[in-house]
Amino acid sequence: MLSAVADRAAERRRPGCLLLFWDYDTQWGADRSRLPGGAKTWGHLEFEATDEVLCLLGGYSVSACFAVVGAAALPGERPYHDPAQIRRIHAAGHEVASHSFQHEWVPGLTRPALLDMLRHSKEALEDCVGAPVRTFVPPYNRPMDYAGALAFSLSERREATSERTNLSLLCGALGETGYRFCRVAYQSLPHRLLEYVMRRRIDRPNELIRISGITCARLNAPCGFDERAQEVLRTCADRGGVVIAWGHPHSLHSGNSQDLKHLVRFLGLAASLRREGRLKICRPMDLLSRTQALAA
Repeated sequence: MLSAVADRAAERRRPGCLLLFWDYDTQWGADRSRLPGGAKTWGHLEFEATDEVLCLLGGYSVSACFAVVGAAALPGERPYHDPAQIRRIHAAGHEVASHSFQHEWVPGLTRPALLDMLRHSKEALEDCVGAPVRTFVPPYNRPMDYAGALAFSLSERREATSERTNLSLLCGALGETGYRFCRVAYQSLPHRLLEYVMRRRIDRPNELIRISGITCARLNAPCGFDERAQEVLRTCADRGGVVIAWGHPHSLHSGNSQDLKHLVRFLGLAASLRREGRLKICRPMDLLSRTQALAA
């Protein structure tokens, strides 16, 4: 009995883990934006803002995962391409993940189109940085339809074809094409009902999960780095588990939750919690390596 209590106490003392993602869309993402208001032209903002982000991350010694649209790694000019910057991201010690090939809406892809997109993006990024790409971040955080967790997306079922790609099918295709990690964003029906009753978002640290053989991290913090995201980070340091923070470089000077002023405070908090031994800052590849070592 005492041993079990001690084990639980040790578990509570285990540092929390921060996974920090940057979705690097370039003009490919702007062209395929699903937001209202006509054509989007913010793709050019990605590049200078990414240089600022890299400088900040270096100053705080924080590693991140940049989810990069594969086509941006091909030879060409801004605002669609910058393979040299993608190589700088990798050289700075950050993980380069796939964010699709041309910012495709994954639920609407047939299986052959899905496999083709995953392979093309992976090959383009690996050829660019000279290292394996093992993580996938779906654009728009879709699909969210995952029956295994009672998560049903009516919009995906309505808008996609009869060959709709749900989360289980996506993860199966990821395993087939050599990926091992995926950032996901589904919300179970009980979770949605609880938020409806409480009339607010309910964000809390969680643990990694396995879907169709792929290690997955489910989003559990709002987009950006403002006080709401900082509060989830503090909770993670207090209770353990994993928290996923994410933003877009092109929104660094937007005035919203992804703005530079919030990012500076967020990084300062993360660095402080790390110094106190209450937080680890990881990349997906770090967690995969740790899992593999434990299995061995």
